[in-house]
Amino acid sequence: MWVLQNAATVLISLGLVIIVTAIIINMQKNRKKGKTLSLCGGKCANCPMGKLCHKP
Repeated sequence: MWVLQNAATVLISLGLVIIVTAIIINMQKNRKKGKTLSLCGGKCANCPMGKLCHKP
């Protein structure tokens, strides 16, 4: 049976899907709370978008 022959691959794939799903859910919850992923490092002094992407 294919599933039994590839059990390790199936289990690892399921584990990765669960981990990625948990990360996405966590990011959505943080976004709803107003926490954003700051890719710029949060130094907005010289950034023209500084006032738009981060709440004071």
